[in-house]
Amino acid sequence: MHRNTRTALATAAAAALTGGLLTFAASTTAVAADSTVVAKADFNKDKKGDIATSAPYAYVGGKDAAGQVVALYGTSTGVVSTKRTVISQDTAGVPGAAETDDLFGLETAYADFNGDGYDDLAVGAPGEDTTAGDDAGSVTILWGTSSGLTGTGAVTLADPTPGEWRMWGWTMAAGDFDHDGRTDLAVGGAGNSLYVYKGGIGKTGATGGGYTVDLPLHDSAWNLQAGDVNGDKATDLVINGDTLPQLEYPTGGIDEYVPDQNILLFGGASGLTAQGVQTLRPGYITGIGDINHDGYGDIVSGFGWDATYDDGGTIPWAAKGGKVWITYGSAAGAGRITGITQDTAGVPGASEKEDGFGADLDLGDVNGDAYLDLVVGVPGEDVDGYEDTGSVVVLYGTASGITGTGGQSFHQGSAGVPGNNEHGDVFGIDVKLDDLTGDGRADLVAGSDENGNGSVTYLPSGGGKITATGSRSISPSSVGVSTTNFPGFGWNFAD
Repeated sequence: MHRNTRTALATAAAAALTGGLLTFAASTTAVAADSTVVAKADFNKDKKGDIATSAPYAYVGGKDAAGQVVALYGTSTGVVSTKRTVISQDTAGVPGAAETDDLFGLETAYADFNGDGYDDLAVGAPGEDTTAGDDAGSVTILWGTSSGLTGTGAVTLADPTPGEWRMWGWTMAAGDFDHDGRTDLAVGGAGNSLYVYKGGIGKTGATGGGYTVDLPLHDSAWNLQAGDVNGDKATDLVINGDTLPQLEYPTGGIDEYVPDQNILLFGGASGLTAQGVQTLRPGYITGIGDINHDGYGDIVSGFGWDATYDDGGTIPWAAKGGKVWITYGSAAGAGRITGITQDTAGVPGASEKEDGFGADLDLGDVNGDAYLDLVVGVPGEDVDGYEDTGSVVVLYGTASGITGTGGQSFHQGSAGVPGNNEHGDVFGIDVKLDDLTGDGRADLVAGSDENGNGSVTYLPSGGGKITATGSRSISPSSVGVSTTNFPGFGWNFAD
């Protein structure tokens, strides 16, 4: 996802206007090995989806950017601030201690790692200093229980090659990559390789071993996204990153932040392999799920950059205001490709420079028709004169894929939506579609910046569409996260 530390890159999930491009960090969304099912976290096994979000810059015990994770548990009326768990490295049972710039929670991934029926949470702290050196990083497993996530018994996974500036836990994704019925965890740090812990993770931190996958990238992977694209029940992996040393544009400057393309690695009996890699359209954030219900996972990539720089330089495959590319899955992997912008027929709004359409996205079945629907974050959207106040767009799936027909748009000035439009709120900086009430239909949650403090807005499914009726906003202070020095609550939802 948006791997970085304060000493390495700009604030991970903050919107940044640079050289005429509006850039946003975003989260990935883990998907079940079965391509027809989009996974939802259920940490307390009550059959209602839960949301794990992070506050990676949270002030903990007097330590700036030590970081926290917050689990919001689903109820019959969706997520609420009162039913939650907040965990940091100062929580009883969690290894280590909250320290300045640890960034605990900058990256997260959920799955049932120990096979007990409760989903667990892998938490990256890429800024952690260890005996291996500064910013060596760490990955901690928090266990799910009948009461939800707990710090009790939490374990830190052994880094196979610890070292200074490794930033272990910068990227993560969970899935059954070798189709042995047990959950694997792919973890990346600085450098162009991943390590896969295979065979599940026991309560002591023991795994079934592991292996390294060298990636055909120039530099580190930015985001990982797991899902079964070719329908063989082994989880595949999409990696967002640069395959060329640098894209040359007239102004230079931020070239390295523009991905050349995404790559698809296939899972199989031996796990993930870099053999037979397929290249995809570019994008910084990806979701995988069977949109058209044909048994193959479809790849949705958000490319929120504009097509041109202010001085006229161009970015390949981009579009004014941002674009979403959909690569439909097949037995051979990547199949037909379509693109969607806010100028696509039926899509709410219009393509405008620096909208950031596609800065984040997620898949889920809002109306229960077995076709997956798509929510797209548009955090740079200007509304009623408020710059970068942000919006979210919901598009619905059919047998032929995602269309603009019946599309919806929400912002904080929409009727019934909590809050108000304000400059720089970047509503939609992160988005998630999950069934949070247990009714079989996906509800929407959206993150926003709110002057660096962040917030989470809940918009339920009304059965056929997303609705503002019953919506609510959850602030960091309402869940016990300090707003000292801008925690970034709700900027990143777990995959």
